[in-house]
Amino acid sequence: MAFVECVLVELTHEDVGAEYRSSNAWGAKIDQYVAAEATGQQFIKRRYDERLGWDETQITREAVRDKLVWQLSRSESLATNRSHAKPATNPDTFVVKPTQQLRTDSGCEEY
Repeated sequence: MAFVECVLVELTHEDVGAEYRSSNAWGAKIDQYVAAEATGQQFIKRRYDERLGWDETQITREAVRDKLVWQLSRSESLATNRSHAKPATNPDTFVVKPTQQLRTDSGCEEY
């Protein structure tokens, strides 16, 4: 997906991070991706799960690409999946923003 490749280039060359937010019957989730080094081959993935809190791992560019392609190419948001008795109603969102604006606290008040 060309869009994801453009995002990866921006993450490598600018002080920005990508953030994918979703919610489901079990609560809110946030995935954040920030370049870990200048070559753009390693990224930091921060994940927030409403039940578990924040976790941070280092992953490869390929893993970020695969995850973003999967998240952004789904025909249906997990948030509106009607397979649960009480599905979430907020749509999934994706943004690229300055790294200082990425949240590292629970940051899910808007969910």
